[in-house]
Amino acid sequence: MMLCARRLGGLGAGRVGLGARSWVRRVSTSWSPVGAAFNAKPQGRRLDLFGERRGLFGVPELSSPEGFHIAQEAALQKTEWLVERACSTPPGPQTVLIFDELSDTLCRVADLADFVKLAHPEPAFREAAEDACRSVGTVVEKLNTNVELYQSLQKLLDDKNLMDSLDAETRRVAELFMFDFEISGIHLDEEKRRRAVDLNVKILDLSSTFLMGTNFPNKIEKHLLPEHICHNFARDGNHVIIDGLHAEAADDLVREAAYKIFLYPSADQLKCLEELLRSRDLLANLVGYSTFSHRALQGTIAQNPETVMQFLEKLSDKLSERTVKDFEMMRRMKMKLNPQNAVLMPWDPPYYSGVIRAERYNIEPSLYCPFFSLGACMEGLNILFNKLLGISLYAEPPAKGEVWCDDVRKLAVVHESEGLLGYIYCDFFQRENKPYQDCHFTIRGGRLKEDGSYQLPVVVLMLNLPHSSRNSPTLLTPGMMENLFHEMGHAMHSMLGRTRYQHVTGTRCPTDFAEVPSILMEYFSNDYRVVNQFARHYQTGQLLPKAMVSRLCESKKVCAAAELQLQVFYAALDQIYHGQHPLKKSTTDLLKETQEQFYGLPYVTNTAWQLRFSHLVGYGAKYYSYLMSRAVASMVWKECFLQDPFNRAAGERYRREMLAHGGGKEPMLMVQGMLQKCPSIDDFVDALVSDLDLDFETFLMDSE
Repeated sequence: MMLCARRLGGLGAGRVGLGARSWVRRVSTSWSPVGAAFNAKPQGRRLDLFGERRGLFGVPELSSPEGFHIAQEAALQKTEWLVERACSTPPGPQTVLIFDELSDTLCRVADLADFVKLAHPEPAFREAAEDACRSVGTVVEKLNTNVELYQSLQKLLDDKNLMDSLDAETRRVAELFMFDFEISGIHLDEEKRRRAVDLNVKILDLSSTFLMGTNFPNKIEKHLLPEHICHNFARDGNHVIIDGLHAEAADDLVREAAYKIFLYPSADQLKCLEELLRSRDLLANLVGYSTFSHRALQGTIAQNPETVMQFLEKLSDKLSERTVKDFEMMRRMKMKLNPQNAVLMPWDPPYYSGVIRAERYNIEPSLYCPFFSLGACMEGLNILFNKLLGISLYAEPPAKGEVWCDDVRKLAVVHESEGLLGYIYCDFFQRENKPYQDCHFTIRGGRLKEDGSYQLPVVVLMLNLPHSSRNSPTLLTPGMMENLFHEMGHAMHSMLGRTRYQHVTGTRCPTDFAEVPSILMEYFSNDYRVVNQFARHYQTGQLLPKAMVSRLCESKKVCAAAELQLQVFYAALDQIYHGQHPLKKSTTDLLKETQEQFYGLPYVTNTAWQLRFSHLVGYGAKYYSYLMSRAVASMVWKECFLQDPFNRAAGERYRREMLAHGGGKEPMLMVQGMLQKCPSIDDFVDALVSDLDLDFETFLMDSE
């Protein structure tokens, strides 16, 4: 399809537009150091009666909700012109450029609207953005079934001499556009094509319905619960409302009740899931794949479901002894705290692993928060990027109307010799009606324009941090600090994935590669040599003691094998659901079977966890991606940065081999280029398992 997956996020190091010197002289007077900008209190909106109102993200039309209609109409007009151009241009590299411009024209409205409909505080903006998303979606469906447009690309791909004359990136982008077309069944006869379109629409509707159902609370009559636990849940007259698993509750009975009631199967949700899985399988079969998983994994690091299952089975085997030990440790803790009921159940691990962690290591978050002011953490990122990549982050005051909330900060990302690389809008603070999720949005992808200049990437990082108080700046828990580094890894991928084509810019790459840059940043955030650069007490300036960082990192390994084993179980279940159809058993029986094989704690009768498995929508057949990305990130960390996390040569190699290509190069080739070897499944498994070893962390080494 013309539009990429947008949420998460060639030219290489070519200069951007003006030379760095003239550019810095022209713009940099408004910049301020990043640390100070994030620790300063927002000034509130200045009274500016005469300043020009720029519109959201500097898009002039978007100074009001009505502007979305104007922007989308302009995009649709340009789309018509580009379609005519694509169909009348002889096959060649120009064909790919036109297709990419077509994709860019639609994405620039859809990506922006996709973010605004979720995050803008004003309902009128959210509704206008929602309408724009729908309109562009309709146009995309039409383009996906435009036979003449498809044939203009087909002529290029059928001409072997022409294809051989193209550079590797252009060839890959042409093939990706064709892959997107064929997913829609455009190469089929008319009747099958109509069925493919209908199935695509049906899958979208079912996905939306299933996603809503995953969060829907369950009700139970109050008298059916023991009276002493009812106060833990919300009430509705004579009913108690269970809206989650309450996994951290200290009372075993609260967790048990929440688990059994929240996961009680809903007939409608079950039917929706079965229909979704069946429709995905039918569509995959229709367009030439034996299973949905085979279709979803094309072009990934794993390449096919057989490799994924081999990876998961080998990882499970390697983890099994450690997992048994983790469960035994939790069982002993449960016995100690609750001797009457010492059987470890699926609702127990999050709570008891937390108890063990707290008992073994004193890692009370409030001890760490004073050292992690938001400004200090941003300065830490700035120092790291500067040393590794020659990049600095500067706060730039936004124009009137450019941001959707006063506390959103705008960062200019600047390279020491190449100048401005792009912009990151930091929407970091909690507010009413803001989605409670940490994520990265591509607002505008980078690409080389026809006039030779480079379209700079624009992204948003969304977090949910507390506001500063009268007495202190925003203070982060260690978990929040790690999340900030993770999301900034995505942002840097977007800034440095400087491809010729926006269709493969930055994070627009296979799912099992997209998380590598963000997870790699977690390794930096857990290294004392990095933390020591910025973690200072906001009042006294005292450095965070090395022993506290050691304890924090070691505490993360408590029961980590059991947590990894849980992820293996989820990933295996996802593969089975998207494997051969018709499924051999019901989705609940398959859950029970897979849980016994890949997890080890008993299945609880009359529960259906799969009906709460929201990742089946966005990560269908790809849930394993997080594990594989972590394995790659672990290998890159150990082989390239463990010895010296500030090694500039390693940083430049990382940019050149992994970040610069976006999705414009086969992911395994990027991994090979970085590691200078072709990793095997066993290498991936060993990387994940060795991370669990207590003596691995950098801070235990003598880094003085």
